[in-house]
Amino acid sequence: MSHTTTQSGLSRRQFLRWGALGSGAVFLAACAAAPAATLPPATPTAEPTPVPAAAAETAAEEVTVMVRDVLEYSLTPQGWEGPYGSVTFRLHQVWHNGEAVYHIRTDASDPAFAEEVGLVYVPLLNVALTIENVNKLYRFEGDRMPVISMIPGDENYSSLFRIVDVAVSDSSLELLSEADIEQAVQDGGATLAETNLFVNYPLIQWTGGGLTVDPELKEVLPGGQLFAPPDLEAMTVTMKLHQCYPGSRYILTDTSAVPMAPMMNIPASAPTQQLKEKGGTDEIWVFGNGISGPGVMGFQPAIFDNKAGEPAWSPFWDHFTVVWNDESNVRVLTNSAEIRELVASGELQQFNGVPDSHPNGFVVNCPAPILAPNTFQA
Repeated sequence: MSHTTTQSGLSRRQFLRWGALGSGAVFLAACAAAPAATLPPATPTAEPTPVPAAAAETAAEEVTVMVRDVLEYSLTPQGWEGPYGSVTFRLHQVWHNGEAVYHIRTDASDPAFAEEVGLVYVPLLNVALTIENVNKLYRFEGDRMPVISMIPGDENYSSLFRIVDVAVSDSSLELLSEADIEQAVQDGGATLAETNLFVNYPLIQWTGGGLTVDPELKEVLPGGQLFAPPDLEAMTVTMKLHQCYPGSRYILTDTSAVPMAPMMNIPASAPTQQLKEKGGTDEIWVFGNGISGPGVMGFQPAIFDNKAGEPAWSPFWDHFTVVWNDESNVRVLTNSAEIRELVASGELQQFNGVPDSHPNGFVVNCPAPILAPNTFQA
């Protein structure tokens, strides 16, 4: 990438211009493709950019898969134009109102459970004890599939679930919905034990909908986040895998910004806004100008505060936008300390959310299943 495009400011008109997505286009900056690829390519639309063998080998050695349900991944485009890799997850089925629903698993609030299942341990998710309308996942012993209380489209849907254990005394009961479980409890056929375990289980396909497939694979938000429909026989799904500083790869699944969610082709998850208010989020800064790059707005990779697995990490990101006030000072930034210093000095202007939403921010759920070196070059 060359240092060819800078802007001294960013107007509302400029924000609305990007990707014809309105201000929703600046929720996340897509970041540069990284070397090393292990996922078989999708149907190619263009030849992939060659990566020096030495760089690929170095990156491969330093990659850490944080989520055990990751089956395959590619850190670089493999025949598609979009500036992202891909990641294939194992799917899991649950019931909602008698219909099969499918999700992936990424994060948990309890260290023992996270280690047992192979998820990212996120202590900050424990603040969900203090927020309202957390989704519920009813867990059974034995072969019964779990049941969830809400899916996208429900006013209080989120991919953050509180685990509720169900002990069933009548094995003949068919429990495929929250209403079924409540009736069984009322009739004495089951008992409930609400746990303090919270998990991030983003839904992929649900009754009447699902995350959408991007047929062109050229940009980050348009089209959607899936490469193809979920494979319900193999129980897998392949998603876009984006890069950000410091050294992480993330996926995009839902947002608390309800009006803008359709523009992002992801579900709305209004209750996750409370995580921001209660201290359960990490911070991300998206660039609205500066060094030319493969991001949604055409600039350098975004920056978040911590890597997945660190105590202050959260997959629920408190979103900020920054712009350079003087284009002569533009340079690549790679960490949050630089961001804070330059905001304090006045070199960067910071908006809570995006300029149109400032001073009100929003939350974006972006789990990071893989850690890998950043490879963006100006």
